[in-house]
Amino acid sequence: MILYVNGCSHSAAAQAAVNHAWAVDDSQYWQRGTEPHPANLAVSYGRRLADSLAAKLVCEASSGGSNDRIIRITKEWIENNTAQLDQTFMILQWTTWEREEWYHLDQWYQVNASGIDTVPAQLQQRYKEYVINIDWKVKTLQAHDNIWKMHLYLKNLGIRHLFFSGHSTFSDIQNQHDWGENYMYPYIREESYYNWLTNNGGTYANAAYYHFDAKSHRLWAEHVLQYIKTTQLLDPDEISTN
Repeated sequence: MILYVNGCSHSAAAQAAVNHAWAVDDSQYWQRGTEPHPANLAVSYGRRLADSLAAKLVCEASSGGSNDRIIRITKEWIENNTAQLDQTFMILQWTTWEREEWYHLDQWYQVNASGIDTVPAQLQQRYKEYVINIDWKVKTLQAHDNIWKMHLYLKNLGIRHLFFSGHSTFSDIQNQHDWGENYMYPYIREESYYNWLTNNGGTYANAAYYHFDAKSHRLWAEHVLQYIKTTQLLDPDEISTN
């Protein structure tokens, strides 16, 4: 089995083992760019789940990444790995709803509402206006629609998958979708990765960035694995008994 994981810093396990968000932050791994640092990936919830499923881990999460990026990169992987889709289980962790990605001069830029993102001079005015004019209600509704479309896309392809919210949730959404078992409690604020860990013994590696430590990744992996077992998203014989 292949366990495909995508998301932002939560799924990249930023700073969980070493104080780096990206591989490029470490001179030893600079050539890997914005991939997860290998030491952090080794203690990530994705790595632990892959071990429990006796699966090969493919993690394309990137710190600071937007939901637009998660969808784009995941679809690219699907298009390039059609022969392996029947043996793939996908876990997609959704990031905060306001994030976007912009394409400029053959490069993608990930932006959020912090006001401190680095963008080229040609994009600085656009970024200022983006931060000033953020409408959270609109962005939440857009995210709800885009993620629903991604769910239908995967479902139509027959790709087994599980979604969960990293921080933001759809707790204020009135017109709720029936996700089946494929989204872990999207309308319950307390069930996001951040809130669940905060309430269930999780501890920070870096509180300023809401990055959790290795122990917390183990807790989350156990929580997700239990959900998979309870909902029977995978067959029992695909889950290791060790």
